[in-house]
Amino acid sequence: MEPPRRFNVTSWFLDRNVAEGRADRPALVTDDGATTYGDLAALTNRVGNVLLSLGVRREQRVLLALGDGVAFVAAWYAVLKIGAVTAEVYTYLRPKDYRYYLDYTEAEVVIVDGTTLGPFREAIAAGSRPRHLLVVGVPEAELLPGELSFDGLVSQAPQDLSAAPTTSDDIAIWKFTTGSTGAPKACVHPASSPWHSFQRYARGVLDLRADDLVLPVPKLFFGYARDLAALFPFGVGAAGLIFPDRATPERIFELIARHRPTILVNVPTMMSAMVAHPAAGAADLSCLRMCTSAGEALPEELGRKWDNAFGVDVLDGIGSSELYHIYLSNRPGQARAGTLGQVVPGYRARVLDDLGADAPDDEAGVLEVSGDTAALAYWGAPEKSAETFHGSTVRTGDLFSHDADGYFRYRGRADDLLKVGGRWVAPAEIENCLLGHPDVVECAVVGYHAEGLVLPMAFVQLRAGVDGSAERADTLRQFVRAALAAYKAPREVRFVTELPKTASGKLDRRALRELGTS
Repeated sequence: MEPPRRFNVTSWFLDRNVAEGRADRPALVTDDGATTYGDLAALTNRVGNVLLSLGVRREQRVLLALGDGVAFVAAWYAVLKIGAVTAEVYTYLRPKDYRYYLDYTEAEVVIVDGTTLGPFREAIAAGSRPRHLLVVGVPEAELLPGELSFDGLVSQAPQDLSAAPTTSDDIAIWKFTTGSTGAPKACVHPASSPWHSFQRYARGVLDLRADDLVLPVPKLFFGYARDLAALFPFGVGAAGLIFPDRATPERIFELIARHRPTILVNVPTMMSAMVAHPAAGAADLSCLRMCTSAGEALPEELGRKWDNAFGVDVLDGIGSSELYHIYLSNRPGQARAGTLGQVVPGYRARVLDDLGADAPDDEAGVLEVSGDTAALAYWGAPEKSAETFHGSTVRTGDLFSHDADGYFRYRGRADDLLKVGGRWVAPAEIENCLLGHPDVVECAVVGYHAEGLVLPMAFVQLRAGVDGSAERADTLRQFVRAALAAYKAPREVRFVTELPKTASGKLDRRALRELGTS
């Protein structure tokens, strides 16, 4: 299937629900109540008219730095409806980080809220100046000269707006990489990418239904969460459940108890925290028909603990900004523990050996994925783009193996491998082993240099009430030695209260390496 040549993301995913008689159905659910498709479409049109009045034109970037809420979703759709380009960033960054995004995107308009306004003021004072700063949820009297009230302008704007006559090939969405190995880069996507991903993953794997209510753990700036809560459900007339505050196990349990969602969009770090939480035993997750996991591979031991605690099927998968969304995933009723499932319909995946040939079954190699959702390029990075993108094919840099049944198993990042005693070691293998110990909640393994050698170091978060003594560290080393080859056992174990994460919830290995040298 192909999208129509004349294609506007907002018209197809949002306005179509109104045109087909679903104006009164909930599109978004918050603690304040439901926002219908009709209300969201009208608000989107008002925001779109404000953006046009500020001079935003087709293919110009609009930067969103907003907490999760109806305003975020309406602004995102408004940008796409007028033919401009969306870019979203996390709401808890430092002024210097926002200055990077301002300079990198050259956004005509930046939309902020009470959380991000202060850091953006500092970034702008340091020399980065967007043409307009639109502020959500802050009284107009508290704004500085040159800052505009989003709420005031939107309330006065007309609610009728014709969609820009965009095509499926027009640039529509910037998806940023996580920045775990360097400065974040924007993957440039045409309007066809979300349509293809909806058809292939949301329908072809998840089988989204009109009565689904989707609760995302990550925030909406992270495309994995936004698409599954506020884009893909709209393709079938379903709804997303969104909340502005940070996700904690207590908050997720509360939202599930109050709203009874059918799909939980999760990440391994939160799954680990939920399993270890004292309230886990009393939590009723029976309303969930599935839980998705992405962002990083789900360790097999953590998957086992989740199943024992909650009995909710987990569909672990992997996607990337480079390929828009998920391209490998387990299927309902066919999940295989410790794997990232099979190829999503419409994609092709190969595991390549050192010579670029197809690796045999069960042998690790670099994963290469082909599909119509491949980004056009990294913005402003031609050399890195040439390394990664080859037409519709993306060289991922991830190490995988696959079995005879077509299930793919994650072996780590190629640049994370450690050469210990002349032999390659994948940190993920050691991490999965450590997670099998009952005292370990979360862990990560990186390399450190000692006496001219590279040795594995484990950072471990223990369950509550367990002391991080030298004896405990030795117990964990012996636990790994009993399960894996002796050279894979961590030479040093450091106990931490929590592991550093990127804004999208992924393990920040760069920060860990820096911690390991201190």
